[in-house]
Amino acid sequence: MRERDIEKYLREQAKAAGGKAYKWVSPGNNGVPDRIVLLPGGRIAFVELKAPGKKPTVLQVNQQGFIARLGQQVVVIDSKDGVDKLLQQMQAQKGVQLWQVP
Repeated sequence: MRERDIEKYLREQAKAAGGKAYKWVSPGNNGVPDRIVLLPGGRIAFVELKAPGKKPTVLQVNQQGFIARLGQQVVVIDSKDGVDKLLQQMQAQKGVQLWQVP
């Protein structure tokens, strides 16, 4: 299985759960996770996708650590099963208060 197949599956499953898996590109910040997954109820996760058995680079690990130290959920996923587990975990979380129009 290729990384792009897992990424497509993540997008589809996030949409099916009522959310979205945005592609994240941050100019000047190489190594940021591939996707930001948003689910209803204020549930957010930063996701680095890899082909099965592949590991993140040192730069990616450093970026993931920074995001995690800010209290955000960061995961590395290398399988469709990993996608399913993440979305189940996110749906079980309480989340945060939703934004209201000022």
